[in-house]
Amino acid sequence: MLLEKLVEYYSRLDPTPTMYQNTPIKWLIDLNKEGRLLGFTATSGKERKRDRGVGHLVPHLGRASGIKAKLLADNGEYVLGVAREKTQYEKVKERHGAFIKQVRECAEDIQEPSVQAVLRFLTEQDATKLPLPEDFDPSMNLTFRVAEVWPVDLPKVREFWARKAVSGTNAMQCLICGHEKTPVKRLAFKIKRIPGGQTSGMALISANAEAFESFGLTESLIAPTCQECGEKFSKAANALIEDNKTSLAIGPLRYIFWTKKKEGFSFATLLTKPEPGEVKLLLEAAFTGKRRATEVDPNPFYAAALGASGGRVAVRDWLDSTVGKAKNNLARYFVLQNIVERDGGEGHPIGLFALAASAVQDASKGLPPNIPQSLLHVALKGGVLPSGLLAQAVKRNHAEQTVTRPRAALIKMVLLSQQPEIKEVDAMIDLDPQHAKPGYQCGRLLAVLESIQRAALPGINSTITDRFFGTASTAPASVFSRLIRGAQAHLGKLRRDRPGTYEALERKLEEVHSNLETYPKVLTLEEQGLFALGYYHQRAFDRASAIAHKQQKEKLSSEKPQNA
Repeated sequence: MLLEKLVEYYSRLDPTPTMYQNTPIKWLIDLNKEGRLLGFTATSGKERKRDRGVGHLVPHLGRASGIKAKLLADNGEYVLGVAREKTQYEKVKERHGAFIKQVRECAEDIQEPSVQAVLRFLTEQDATKLPLPEDFDPSMNLTFRVAEVWPVDLPKVREFWARKAVSGTNAMQCLICGHEKTPVKRLAFKIKRIPGGQTSGMALISANAEAFESFGLTESLIAPTCQECGEKFSKAANALIEDNKTSLAIGPLRYIFWTKKKEGFSFATLLTKPEPGEVKLLLEAAFTGKRRATEVDPNPFYAAALGASGGRVAVRDWLDSTVGKAKNNLARYFVLQNIVERDGGEGHPIGLFALAASAVQDASKGLPPNIPQSLLHVALKGGVLPSGLLAQAVKRNHAEQTVTRPRAALIKMVLLSQQPEIKEVDAMIDLDPQHAKPGYQCGRLLAVLESIQRAALPGINSTITDRFFGTASTAPASVFSRLIRGAQAHLGKLRRDRPGTYEALERKLEEVHSNLETYPKVLTLEEQGLFALGYYHQRAFDRASAIAHKQQKEKLSSEKPQNA
C-alpha cells in the first residue's frame, strides 16, 4: 500500500527522465565536434576543496559493488581512468573500460554526432597525459560538453538509457502496477536522509541474507518490482523528504506526509513550528460550526515513519486516512497539550520536538523512538498516549526537581488522552482550586510553601522544591508535616515585616489545606503526574497574580496627581 501510494504521488512531481538523477557535476570536459579536448570547466566556479559542483540530471544506476559504468557522466576513475588513492590500477582500468563500452554502445545505437565525438576522445587520447585541473579529484563527477551541447540532455541519449535500464528476461508480476515486467534485482534509486542511515541512501526493498529470502528469490526480487515503479516510489519518497512541508525528522525517525490531491495545509509545519493563529483556525474548524472544513474533507491523507535498519529502510508506522480525520485528530492533539504559560498567560502551541525532548535528559544525544512515535501517532491517528510516556516525564521531574512547561503539557496529554472525548476548552489548562485528587492539591501545596519561603527570604538560591520535590511528589506524608512546620517561621517573619503578603499567603495556604483531608502516604504514577500539574498551575497562577499586582500599582502611580 505504501509503495503504491508513493507511485501515485510521483505523478504530481515534475517528471524526470527514466533512470536519470540529479547529481553534482564538478567538471565539464569541453570537446569540439571532432572530439578534441578544449579544456576542463568547473561548473560552480567555487574554490572550496570539497565543493562537488552543480547538480544536473544525468544517467543513473544502482552501484553497491562490482563494476558498473554510468553513461556519459561518472567519477574520474570511470570517465578518465584516473585512480583515487589506494585504488588498484587494474580495477581503475576495468572501470574506465566499462565506461568506454557504455559510450560505444550508445554511439553505435543512436548515431548521435556528439556521442561519437565523446567516443573518439576516449579512444584516441591518453587520459594519463591530459592537462588536468590542479584541484582535480577523481572522486568527483564529470560529464561532457561538445560544441556547447550536453550529450546527456539529448532525447536520443535519454531514450537509449531508458531502454537499456528496462532490458532483461524472466518477467514477473510487479507487486505495484500488476503488470508482467522484468523485475529489478536491486533498486537503482535509494532513499536518503534517514536518521542513522547510510549517507549514500538505503533501499526500501532488499534482502542481503538468507534469512530474508523466500522461494529462492534474493535481493529486491523478494518483492518483485519493475524498474519504472521502483524508480517512481523512490523518487517520490526523496521528494517528500527534501521538502520541509512534507517531512520532519525527530529522533531516529523520518516522517513523511502527503495527500492524494494537492493540499495547502502542511501537517509537518504545524507539528514542528505551530503558529498560534493557524492552530486557532484548526480548532475553530474542528470544534465549532465550521466542522465542514475538517470532517467533510475526503481527500486521502497518508503518513509514514521511516527508520534505518542496517542497510535498509524500515517502515515503523503507516497511516492511510483522510485530510478531514487527520485534521480532527491534530486539533485534539493541540487541545490535549494546551496549558498556560509559566507567567499564567494564554498558552502557545508547543512543537513536537520540544514535547519529546522534555522527557529526556539531553535530546541532542538522541531521543528514544517511542516518544516521538507515540506523539505522532496520537496527532494523526488519535488514540491514547502510553503510560510509559508519563513515567518518563515524571522521572525527569524527579531528576530536575522541577516542572517545565513542555513537560507539564506532556503529562497533561497522557492523562487527558485516556478520556474518550475532549472538548475544545477542557480541564487542566490552568489552576483548578477545586480539583478532587489529593495528588493535585499536594502539588499546589508545595508551590504555596515555596512562595512563602521566597517571600520571606528574597534572593534565596535553593528552595524547598529544589530539595524535596521528588519526595513530596511520591510520598507526601513523609515530608509535608515537616515543611509546614518550617513555613511557620517564614510566616511569622512576613506577619511582622509584610503583613499584606502574610495575609494573602496564609489565606492561600488555608484554601489548599481545606481541599486535603490528609497527606497521602504514597502517590501512584497518575497521581504523581497530577502533582506536577498542580505545582505548575499554582506557580503560573502566582506569577500572573504578581504581574497583575505590579501593573495595578504602576497604573495607580501614574494616575496619582503630581505635586505642584
